[in-house]
Amino acid sequence: MRIISKSEKLAAIFLKGAVTEAWDYVENHQHLSNLEIYQELLTPAMKHIGLKWENFEITVAEEHLASGVCDLILTRLGFKHKKSIQELNAPRAMFFCVDSEQHYLGLKMVSSLFEEKGWNVHFLGANLPVQYALQAAKDWKPDVIGMSVSIATHLPKLREYTDAFACLPKKPAVLIGGRLAEIFDINAFSTEEPMIVSNLYDTNNWIKGYQADGTKNAFN
Repeated sequence: MRIISKSEKLAAIFLKGAVTEAWDYVENHQHLSNLEIYQELLTPAMKHIGLKWENFEITVAEEHLASGVCDLILTRLGFKHKKSIQELNAPRAMFFCVDSEQHYLGLKMVSSLFEEKGWNVHFLGANLPVQYALQAAKDWKPDVIGMSVSIATHLPKLREYTDAFACLPKKPAVLIGGRLAEIFDINAFSTEEPMIVSNLYDTNNWIKGYQADGTKNAFN
């Protein structure tokens, strides 16, 4: 008999739309850090749901229901661990998904990690066309811009974004992530050299390296 993993149990709760049950389940794992909950529990749960959708085992409506519950859990976790006082000179980070990209939950986890480390964060969500992303960067002048792409046909769009950000007066560090970062050579879709982060542990190491010496390519 196959043993059901913790993430599969959580996926089943998400698919029921049971917000309170999902939160109680996550709370039972509070011996883990937020980083570990994101990487070891929530991420595999949503991957499991994605596979079920790809295999026609669940409907689009069920996938959306599960994603909505996961989003609520992420919001509550992020609020619970967010620093109560924001330093005036805190570095700034801006996050969004490229044009037509709707899968934002992984990026929301990244955004929460930065907030937990004391960064000033603007999370701009899914499906942000390049002209609006560029204007937001000009107005807010972030130190870091993080983008997510999860569908292979969207990869060519990355060049537009990295080219646009390379022309900013204050050139930010550019991070690119998403499930494709584990499969494709993302740098092949950019004329610049963004930092590719394939998982949340990579992201956490990048944050620690940046805070240690202020460089754009600082991994511990």
